[in-house]
Amino acid sequence: MTNYREILRLKSLGLNNSQIAESMAIMRQTVITVLKRAEEQGLDYRSTSELSSKEIGKRLYPSAENTRLYVMPDYDWVHREMAKSGVTLSLLWMVYCENCRAAGQYPYQITQFRKYYQDFVVKTKATMHMQHKPGEIMQVDWAGKTAEIINDETGEISKTYIFVAVLPYSGYAYVEAFYRMDTES
Repeated sequence: MTNYREILRLKSLGLNNSQIAESMAIMRQTVITVLKRAEEQGLDYRSTSELSSKEIGKRLYPSAENTRLYVMPDYDWVHREMAKSGVTLSLLWMVYCENCRAAGQYPYQITQFRKYYQDFVVKTKATMHMQHKPGEIMQVDWAGKTAEIINDETGEISKTYIFVAVLPYSGYAYVEAFYRMDTES
């Protein structure tokens, strides 16, 4: 943080901008900017002797107090919602934005929202490594949503169920659509 008090003190001693910048190991443009702001605000070393450097900074840059404060989303809720079928991170971001705007707060943009969610998942995700011998186990299940097949000749739409089989050791998967979810299929 720039020591505003020291810049004003050195200026009151008669040093020029280059000498002040060199003695404080800061850029000359910083010294020029601070002194210009101090002049605009009517501040000098004597009038700021009772103030801390932070208070001087607030007087030099009053608009810095009005910076936006973004609201961190509730990622526990986001993570629970992501487990539901058909929910996407973009959809949850839109809900988050609506809630923030309704409360008069500032939401993060989608890229920051995704980054913080990824950080949350990495930090809180518990995983367990399972050992499988090659060819010993095959995991099978019906996929969550149904699909539709359209008959090219008749235009009839038929509901199908998606069967998935995976060999966990190799990661190979087999997927096929069936008209019924029964043992014969």
